[in-house]
Amino acid sequence: MTELLYHSDAYLREFDATVAAVDAERVALDRTALYARSGGQPSDFGILMGNGVTFRVLDSKKQGDQVWHQLDSAGLEAGDTLRGAVDWVRRYKLMRTHTALHILCGVIFRDYGASVTGGDMEPLAARMDFEFDRMSAEFAHEVEERINAEVAAARDVRVKILPRAKAFEIPDLIRTKINLLPAGIEQVRVVEIVGLDLQADGGTHVANTREVGTIRVVGHESKGKINKRLRIEIGD
Repeated sequence: MTELLYHSDAYLREFDATVAAVDAERVALDRTALYARSGGQPSDFGILMGNGVTFRVLDSKKQGDQVWHQLDSAGLEAGDTLRGAVDWVRRYKLMRTHTALHILCGVIFRDYGASVTGGDMEPLAARMDFEFDRMSAEFAHEVEERINAEVAAARDVRVKILPRAKAFEIPDLIRTKINLLPAGIEQVRVVEIVGLDLQADGGTHVANTREVGTIRVVGHESKGKINKRLRIEIGD
């Protein structure tokens, strides 16, 4: 099992680990701070240093209870000890972007009562789909004003791990139209933007909304009768 260090500390940039398994240019570690892509958030990039060699991490994916890191070359063996480092510039952009999506989701749910039907992100750009039957430039502008007010409010962002039964006592814990949380998960990670949003989530986030920066709604489109998309970009 890989210990997911980023679940408890999104600001951790370096870590020590041991290689648990090897498959050519892929390695599974006993612990990692490199985010494994899931939930619309891309994997981290970074480096692993061991045996006098520096390996670039090109991708990370969770398989079962292990995180496998795709490296730029082979050369590691099970039992090797490593020092890892996260590409912090990329990671922090993704943290800001993911928190911006939660702000957007929180405002839409609070003010308009709409559920999320999909989403995706890259560093400083993202899109989110909602169960709306109408969309307009005026509405998009209104949303932009409201989400930036939440950035300016400097709301703290908190992470908790709760037993499944306790987590599901929280009203509206799942903000997506379809509950994507596997039935076998007994510990649920919950991300709260204090005073705005509280939902189950496995991604990395900034500690306060003021870190996000300015959010611009740069596009809106219809993806179906009751499925509308908002595109955002994040600036300083």
